[in-house]
Amino acid sequence: MRKLGTIDLEVLQLAMNENGTFDETHLENSNLKRHGVGKILDTLASLKDRKFISMNQNGSFTITNLAKEILWSSKIPTWAKILRLLQIKSCDLQQIIETIDNSEENVFNELEQLRKNQLVLMSPQRQDDKIIKVYEILPEGIQVIDKTETQGFENIKFDKSKSSGEKLETIEEIINEVKNMSCSDNEKNNIIEKLNLLKNNLKI
Repeated sequence: MRKLGTIDLEVLQLAMNENGTFDETHLENSNLKRHGVGKILDTLASLKDRKFISMNQNGSFTITNLAKEILWSSKIPTWAKILRLLQIKSCDLQQIIETIDNSEENVFNELEQLRKNQLVLMSPQRQDDKIIKVYEILPEGIQVIDKTETQGFENIKFDKSKSSGEKLETIEEIINEVKNMSCSDNEKNNIIEKLNLLKNNLKI
């Protein structure tokens, strides 16, 4: 993937939020102004040199198709967009949703699959007296997304066994809790029998 810095991402995200084209007024009214004029000008020049934005006759800028192919193309699977984004910076769920413009349910499900396959790490962090789940890419995740450059997205397969392993552990925990329940041994045995059947099916 063509590497982006965090400020590069902010500028391109601004372009996407403004239907592809932005100008000086949009920059002034955005959070980008905190970086200072010099840094913004350097970033614009760098993005233009890499053909990620083009300058229009009226002084505005337009994001190019080349840049859209990094995070915003419909050809890119959601899981790959997430890994590419997390290569640039760690994000919480809402930041990921807003950046790649996808539904909360879809993004969460993809994140869970990536986490279970040990490609991303979720860590709770306190922000403004709230606990926020922040996701970051792991070395294994970088290896997977790098492989897509040569193998394509469709040839990347995730190992499902890790996900099943976690489910088996959860069932074992439930079985132990059932054993301590205040109900008859008959009821306990019936529940445990069903859980063991489920556990055996997962092992197939």
